[in-house]
Amino acid sequence: MRILQSLRVSLFQSNTSSQSCTICCPKNLFGPFNSFTQKRWKKPVVSAQTQLEDRTRDNRLDKLTTQLRKLNIILKLHDLMSQRKRGPFVSLQIMAQWRNLVGLNVGIGAFVHHYPHVFEVFTHSVRHNLCCRITEKMWCLIKEEALAMRQYELEIVCHVKRLLMMSVNGTLHVHALRLVRRELGLPENFRDSILGKYSNDFKLVDLEIVALVDRDENLGLAEIEKWREKEYREKWLSEFDTKYAFPINFPTGFQIERGSRVRLKNWQRLPYVKPYETKEVVRIRTCGGVERYEKRAVGILHEFLSLTVEKMVEVERLAHFRRDFAMEVNVRELLLKHPGIFYISTKGNIQTVFLREAYNKGSLVESNPIYEVRRKMLDLILLGRQNTRELHATKKIDDNVVCEVKEDGKRDGVWVIQMLESLNGGSPNDELGKTVVSPEEQFDDFYENSTENDKCTIKG
Repeated sequence: MRILQSLRVSLFQSNTSSQSCTICCPKNLFGPFNSFTQKRWKKPVVSAQTQLEDRTRDNRLDKLTTQLRKLNIILKLHDLMSQRKRGPFVSLQIMAQWRNLVGLNVGIGAFVHHYPHVFEVFTHSVRHNLCCRITEKMWCLIKEEALAMRQYELEIVCHVKRLLMMSVNGTLHVHALRLVRRELGLPENFRDSILGKYSNDFKLVDLEIVALVDRDENLGLAEIEKWREKEYREKWLSEFDTKYAFPINFPTGFQIERGSRVRLKNWQRLPYVKPYETKEVVRIRTCGGVERYEKRAVGILHEFLSLTVEKMVEVERLAHFRRDFAMEVNVRELLLKHPGIFYISTKGNIQTVFLREAYNKGSLVESNPIYEVRRKMLDLILLGRQNTRELHATKKIDDNVVCEVKEDGKRDGVWVIQMLESLNGGSPNDELGKTVVSPEEQFDDFYENSTENDKCTIKG
């Protein structure tokens, strides 16, 4: 009987303990006593955002994006300053109100003083406040860019005609062209200076829609076709491998997954409808499948970037051409799917896509006149505070700071050195035909003509 009672007590205690455990602990907790329960693990979601975060970075293109963003901010400030009617200068108080307009995240005073080769800060003669204006060097480069656009005008017209030929209906929205105006090298008033001037090529169907008058079949050869012909002739590759291929340049450190080489080789051989072909391509079925449809979109994006000045454009602005080019795909996801052809940089909270084959070590392989002028602007910005007008070089004589040397050769500091330079004519080298006077004779003449107080200071 005692044994039965002890068994009852142990069973009661075990039941109470199991109930307390179920209350305190979750039922689905994995352990040795509940291994029969199954827990489903969710697969990681692969989206465009995750692909963008996990991509292999290209430091040179990222650095170039940061530098170009500074150039765009400076050009926006110049446009706002040129709209002022009082003169080509603006006070720093008014410029401080333009921070949000130009996308500047630092103080306008610190930004302006950091680029003395671009901005000139001076005190107004009447109001005695700090004002700013564009330097003569930067102003000359802005004029040179406008001149290069006029000289490059016929090539720009051909690029716009090619964009219209790639569209399904032969039309484009003027607003979309205005967004990529700088990328295409178009002037600010391109609606009158380009579209209105070349009326034989363009016509305005509506206030915001431009159409192509006649197709020019001579312009129907894509830029990628030139590369394919070169590969076919120089490397002796078969036509089957080069007819629909794209140049692939993976970034440094890119790791190719298992089986991706075979998929890439099959994708290179996959036929697709080329950008300038006149077939009606509106749906995926007419293109022959999803892969061919996406490859056609890759060909259009490749040709679009090839027609730009710097072979780069913002990803958001490409979305304005989706309907006109019949690209019903996620543009960013498609660009990330082909890292050997395109590269997306996220510097400055702006996603910018580059054509990888067009760049080598952070610069264009084939330059153009507009790009060369913009590169000069960028070099002027990259100087920062180097090589400014006044070089604060100090020299020590008897362990004392003597003077500061300026660009024009004059020095500010000890008054005796200024006195000797003024007596010598302000130049270290005398001209031919003049008698050279020794410094001792100059000092004696100055001592005889000086006052008593000056003599005392000289003796002291």
